[in-house]
Amino acid sequence: MSAKKYTGEDIRVLDGLEGVRKRPAMYIGSTGKEGLHHLVYEIVDNSVDEALAGFCNKIKITIHKNNSVTVEDNGRGIPVDINKQYKKTALELVLTKLHAGGKFDHKAYLISGGLHGVGVSVVNALSEGLKVQVKREGKIYGQEYKRGKLIGKLKITGKTKETGTKITFTPDKEIFSTIEFDFNTLATRMREIAFLNAGLRIILEDERKNKKEEFYYSGGLVEFVKWLNKNKETLHKPIYFKKSTDSTIIEIAIQYNSGYQENIFGFVNTINTVEGGTHISGFKTALTRVINDYAKKQNVLKTGNLTGDDVREGLTAVVSIKIPEPQFEGQTKTKLGNSEVKGYVDSVISKALSEFFEENPSVAKKIASKAAESAKARNAAKKARDLVRRKSAFSLSGLPGKLADCSSKKKDKTELYIVEGESAGGSAKQARNKEFQAVLPLKGKILNVEKAAPVKVLSSEEIANLITAIGTGIGEQFNIDKLRYSKIIIMTDADVDGQHIKTLLLTFFFRFMPQLIESGHIFIAVPPLYKVRKRSDHYVYSEEELKKLTSKLSNPQITRFKGLGEMNPQQLWETTMNPRTRILKKVNIEDAVEADRIFSTLMGDQVEPRKQFIIEKAHEAFLDI
Repeated sequence: MSAKKYTGEDIRVLDGLEGVRKRPAMYIGSTGKEGLHHLVYEIVDNSVDEALAGFCNKIKITIHKNNSVTVEDNGRGIPVDINKQYKKTALELVLTKLHAGGKFDHKAYLISGGLHGVGVSVVNALSEGLKVQVKREGKIYGQEYKRGKLIGKLKITGKTKETGTKITFTPDKEIFSTIEFDFNTLATRMREIAFLNAGLRIILEDERKNKKEEFYYSGGLVEFVKWLNKNKETLHKPIYFKKSTDSTIIEIAIQYNSGYQENIFGFVNTINTVEGGTHISGFKTALTRVINDYAKKQNVLKTGNLTGDDVREGLTAVVSIKIPEPQFEGQTKTKLGNSEVKGYVDSVISKALSEFFEENPSVAKKIASKAAESAKARNAAKKARDLVRRKSAFSLSGLPGKLADCSSKKKDKTELYIVEGESAGGSAKQARNKEFQAVLPLKGKILNVEKAAPVKVLSSEEIANLITAIGTGIGEQFNIDKLRYSKIIIMTDADVDGQHIKTLLLTFFFRFMPQLIESGHIFIAVPPLYKVRKRSDHYVYSEEELKKLTSKLSNPQITRFKGLGEMNPQQLWETTMNPRTRILKKVNIEDAVEADRIFSTLMGDQVEPRKQFIIEKAHEAFLDI
């Protein structure tokens, strides 16, 4: 059979927005929940750009009962005049052409949050229908689109003294696996945007649930760090700086609390840079240098130097910069790569923080003293860690004695199951595939790292075992290349104790090894709740699933699994450990700011916020007691 010829006729050019519909994930990340919400963010970004340029102070987002969404602002309104090159209105170009917009030559927008100029056109392409209304130059203009294609010409529908843009779109069911918008997901992002743009009012309304929230923060970043620290005991009022250099705006708010966790959130043009970058590097360098200099000058530190970990213990900071040409890199394209920014931020922080310390010696001393105490605790923790290493819990290989390791050295294929108790550990060790699955049993509940000092955390035998088994180290010594397993799987009982252990472990990973979550290495095993027997065995993973199954079967035998130890090794393998049949949930941090707030609320010292959280969320939870 002759090979098929490959000629010029085989080359297909996808015209206009056809390519977006063909490969939507290239533009919005996914066609699931994340991508769906990204549509709203793209339109809101354009309204925020108007705010950054000084022409908009109000944005309203409305989720309608049919899951369409309207985004309305009081900016200048998208231009409607004819573009001479394309012989089309500017509005039509913005809605139908990729990379069409006013962000590329910096004449209309010096700084913009939308990264690629594809925002509204991509939303248009992935919507069943889109309606746009522009208020501009005394008139109201209207236009409609269907799956990216124009329906009719631009119409003048009325007169007005106002200006602004209003876009209503309905996500395409042919594209998305779900078109159900989540109010809380949108609220989290809108709150963030409002904090980052002092004086911008954002209203979010959900007509499906008759729910409405308004976000307005005249104090901007100062209110942001207060909100982040609201469940914590703070040491001083927020420290705030805003400086401009070479068309780069650097804005920073800092506040220390009495805890031990470090929380630095970086933003570039209002985009959350979850992987950090040069702006965060510059901030950390300056902070370490200034606090070291002050501690030595004031004799707070007698010998040695404070490390970065020392000066950032208990720190909450928001670093927001605005630059004309951001260059992003990293796994999720959320790491700033502009090399010049590191020097800008370092210089601004060094000067501003040094001056602040001179003018506010009582605050400076509190911060330096906390860092010095951290250094003492770090040295004590090192001794504790060395002591733990020498204990008999560790075998000759240097790995924890309780770890049943796998034989394969190909880490991209290996898995570590973290299980609770000897009983479940014994079942898991018998059930596993020894070639690629390792098992580490933990003795009861691990330490709550949210409340504990680092010296206590690192003195814990169970946590030391966990850190050693994973291999990456923690803090500044963390090295992803030393990760020993591709998947780290938390496998706990499906009861209240199991849920608590799971939360304790997730708190540990979020606080001490967040990179493992960000790079997709942490998973939750989902064991069955019931075995339903009627001629053959059926394993059921939820109450809803049980109701559906039992309604089809007559008088089946139902066995309730209270714990993993109740399953024999064969059942545990079939239901929870066999890669072909098991259910695994990948842990991800959709929003680091919200994740930090929830962990602080649930696992911190303050009882009242935790009580309030449980009251608010009780209706969403199924508790198996």
